[in-house]
Amino acid sequence: MSDVLDRFFEHYYKRRPVNATFTGVHTYDEFLPDWSEQGLWSLDAEMHALRAELVTVFPQALGDDMEALREHTDLLDARLAIAFLDIQIAENASRHGMRGNPALWSGEAVFSIASLMMRNLERTDDVEGQVRERCARLSTFLSDAQEVMRDAPIPMEWVAKALRDCEGAEQLLTKGIVAWLTLRGSDSASAEAVRVATGAGRDAFIRFSEWLQTPKPTRASLMACGAPMYDLLLSEGHQCTRSRAELLADARNAFAIEKATLTALAASVAGSWEDAQAQMADDRPSRENYLAAFEETWARCHARAVERDVVTWPEWPIRYVSFPESTRDAAPFLYYLFYRSPAPFDPYTVYDYVVPPLPVDAAAAEKHLRAWNQSAITLNHVVHHGAIGHHVQNWHAYHRATSRIGKIAAVDCANRVGMFCAGTMAEGWACYATELMEELDFLTPLERVSEQHSRMRFLARAIVDIELHQETMTVDECAAFYRDEVGMSTDVARAETTKNAMFPCTAIMYWLGTQSILHLRRDMQTKLGAAFSLKIFHDTMLGYGSIPVPLVARMMMAEAA
Repeated sequence: MSDVLDRFFEHYYKRRPVNATFTGVHTYDEFLPDWSEQGLWSLDAEMHALRAELVTVFPQALGDDMEALREHTDLLDARLAIAFLDIQIAENASRHGMRGNPALWSGEAVFSIASLMMRNLERTDDVEGQVRERCARLSTFLSDAQEVMRDAPIPMEWVAKALRDCEGAEQLLTKGIVAWLTLRGSDSASAEAVRVATGAGRDAFIRFSEWLQTPKPTRASLMACGAPMYDLLLSEGHQCTRSRAELLADARNAFAIEKATLTALAASVAGSWEDAQAQMADDRPSRENYLAAFEETWARCHARAVERDVVTWPEWPIRYVSFPESTRDAAPFLYYLFYRSPAPFDPYTVYDYVVPPLPVDAAAAEKHLRAWNQSAITLNHVVHHGAIGHHVQNWHAYHRATSRIGKIAAVDCANRVGMFCAGTMAEGWACYATELMEELDFLTPLERVSEQHSRMRFLARAIVDIELHQETMTVDECAAFYRDEVGMSTDVARAETTKNAMFPCTAIMYWLGTQSILHLRRDMQTKLGAAFSLKIFHDTMLGYGSIPVPLVARMMMAEAA
């Protein structure tokens, strides 16, 4: 039984070498994926064969025996692997995959190099050689993109995203690579060879950018994936047994309630939501205390969670640092995360959380500090990402999960996490964590207002996600909903809609995951009564790793029964 799962993971890493780099599997660090027309046909055939073998070896995997899934990790991994393959096969056949989305290609290309540059500078393996090899493959890879998508009608918003990636690549492969070689202390011969290779890689991005700017057929309706694809992602990816219609009705009802709650809370704390925003901006760290504010808030969050004994929090500290010089200029153009999940199979003692450096100009620095205010630091950069949220959840996944998929699924890769099934646990837990810290009286009144706005925003994203992809709201209507109901600016509303369109059934996972955790906690408390322990509940749930919360809930309730 383990043999077929071994073949699945070998397939996953070999066919997705950039994902492998981000995961800490370095066998394929010299390679790019083969997304040529022939390569995609071969990939599909391989996935169909693997799926058939998994179903044959694990016939129980698709059943409803939650006790069997809980007790037999191979069976659980087989279920998740089959779902992963189903989703990949469907995406490959759609215009949301490599056959119609140029941003998937540009993101994969630029992060094939960035993923190597972002690894530990003290590595002793031939990372310069790996950078050279990947740069040498960029020309073929991006030429394949043009061939595969040559007749595809591509939404212009997706073209714009790919063009930004190309701008980021220009920065990365010029100033960035020079700074990286200096930081590594590369000898002159090696450095010159890398500069020659990255020059060729830069030329490949320039040609791809020129191709992207030639007129292409486009249809706004292509932004929607359609109800059948959405339902597949919902049922197989999120392992959700509820229908789109039920979820949409719940989200719309909850949105109205949370919006009214925000209005009342903001009025009681600050006078209005607009006044609360102004007060949040005023509550900012000083220029001298900018980085220290992150560290101090992290320490307070850690102390409160440990004091209240709500979850096992390991000795795995975060260090808040400015963007490294090698990626600093490229970062604004890319899917460049402040907290990018540590690679599960790379060693770490302290992990760097990167933040933009303060501008030198005093006025620009003041504007930056008002945006990166104390509420943003606490809720986003500490609680949600760097502390009890993603960082603690990642540790539990890496060190406690017996599921092999649970260990690696939530790794941040070039455009999104490695496996779709990770979403409700990774983002659901991180959003739940902010609610938990509010429950522990960690948040200030202003931070409670900001957190309430986040609840409303996540519900809005869930609504747009469903409405857009089942084609009951147009792209323009979705952007208007964000602008008029959530208060986003026109540009931010449009960008959010584009992101929702590009990755269907993704925006819903924040609300769906949080809601599923809250419902599971309530049900377990009812079932266990006085025997219920919040810490045991959290540790048990997180111990499943980065797999769908609705599935974890069914397994945990089966065990409780």
